[in-house]
Amino acid sequence: MTLTLLLAFAVLLVIGAPIAVALGLSSAITILTHGLPASVLLQRAVNSIDSSPLLAVPMFIMAAALLSATGVTTYMFDLVRMIVGRMRGGMAHVNVLLSLVFSGMSGAALADIGALGGMQVREMEKQGYTRRFAAGLTVASATIGPIFPPSIPLIIFATAAEVSPVRVLLAGIVPALLLAAMLMGYIMLIAGRHNLPRDPVSPTPLAFLRLSLISFPALMTPVLLIGGLLSGSFGPTEAAGITVAYAILIGLVVYRTLTLRALISSARETVLATANILFVVAAAALFAWVLTMDQVPARAGAWLLGISDNPLVLLLILNIVLLVAGMFLESIAAILIIAPIITPALVAAGAPPEQVGVVMVLNLMIGLLTPPVGMSLYMMSITVKLPFAEVVRGTAPFILPLLAALALVTLFPGLTTGLPTFLME
Repeated sequence: MTLTLLLAFAVLLVIGAPIAVALGLSSAITILTHGLPASVLLQRAVNSIDSSPLLAVPMFIMAAALLSATGVTTYMFDLVRMIVGRMRGGMAHVNVLLSLVFSGMSGAALADIGALGGMQVREMEKQGYTRRFAAGLTVASATIGPIFPPSIPLIIFATAAEVSPVRVLLAGIVPALLLAAMLMGYIMLIAGRHNLPRDPVSPTPLAFLRLSLISFPALMTPVLLIGGLLSGSFGPTEAAGITVAYAILIGLVVYRTLTLRALISSARETVLATANILFVVAAAALFAWVLTMDQVPARAGAWLLGISDNPLVLLLILNIVLLVAGMFLESIAAILIIAPIITPALVAAGAPPEQVGVVMVLNLMIGLLTPPVGMSLYMMSITVKLPFAEVVRGTAPFILPLLAALALVTLFPGLTTGLPTFLME
């Protein structure tokens, strides 16, 4: 059964079928050719998206679209410029910090590139950075979004692996800060050698205070989210709904820039993005079910534990598998297929599920920066009208600090488990 599934999947990918179609159609072919009832197709696909945690996905997408529509990103950009712009390579540091700030509102790498990418690259070009360098850094810094709450990939991992979504979301905070620190440290290392410019911005206390006050309501979004999760007032799904309500409130009452046209546009964007994600979720869940029916997860778990019962060794194996998988598979599909197979064995060996989730998502986000799939690369190429090969060359140097962050998260479980344990126990 597994051989039929993988062969059909490989053939469909080779002929250019979209990943969701390849997953779903290969599963359907396997189910029908092995005498299983056709009703399983609809039943398993529907059951996979009938999940309370997954309700958070469209609402977090909606919240990010609404906040972007208010125009507050421009004010946050100017505020961050005042904080770090005067450093050597200041605008590059601004790029990373702005991605970190916006990650608390979006939860997805492609959302960060779509909302900020064009502005970040334009502003860096104005100060003498090459478009290739600016595009590469923007793609790399967008990996912070899927790690920091409200991370959509981490929510999907928690659903697939059946672990606490609150703990997994909180586990992403320190690694996200580590990613930002690694990227900024790399920029500091190359700033002198490449003579990166300083931002000519001239901050004044009054201007800084004004921008801080304007940005404050939007900056409170991740505080509201994380605070609610920690207090137990609501879970990730309720938090997503409250975030949407808060985004509408500040857009209408505080900034007064959220129009009916913007609301409709944000809703349309949310529907399209959610449909794409849930199509992949349903197809990948069907694919994973076929693997489970053939006892692949149990055999894979036994094989892994037969190699070693050391969680570090198994995490290193996971890194290799996921870095390769991320080059060919869409990240959400990879999580839904691989998480149920690998997570039980790693947890049985002693690896914390929160660490497994963050390591898995970070690996796959690095995969977004590598051809041939590399969705972040394609989106940046379209956004700034730069040839795909140029975006790849611009991004390549920034993979080094991302891999360094991945190594630290793999070697030191406390980076992922420390904060959830401290705050929740």
